[in-house]
Amino acid sequence: MNSSNKTLAALAAHAESSVGNQRRLQRAKAVLPVRISGNDISGKSYSELVHTLDVSRSGVRLGAVRRQLEVGSLVVLQYRQHKSEFRVVWTKPLGSGAEQQVGLEADAQKDMWGLDVNATPRSQAAESASGSRAVVGA
Repeated sequence: MNSSNKTLAALAAHAESSVGNQRRLQRAKAVLPVRISGNDISGKSYSELVHTLDVSRSGVRLGAVRRQLEVGSLVVLQYRQHKSEFRVVWTKPLGSGAEQQVGLEADAQKDMWGLDVNATPRSQAAESASGSRAVVGA
């Protein structure tokens, strides 16, 4: 193998190992109303209603966050009667910047969502057979 092929092989191996490390647990798409509270980037305390976009046992992606949160800061998330502390791991401004998505990670794995995030989605054939999805003919 020549040196350029060795370099490409090394880059591919690194990319595969990096991708595998980014997400330890399977996520589930779920839009759920939650309350987030903590201190924003200016140090002012807040409590606001937002919603989840994806959830897992150790993290969550939030949408409709209107506060500027600092990466590394701690927030409390409440869903129904469940409360848990999370650390802000990333923020992503959307559009004009008034709203952002936020990635949160919990210190301990906890299923506060009541969802089986390890379940695989049913196939469309199974959904059609069970009658849970209407099939429109062409």
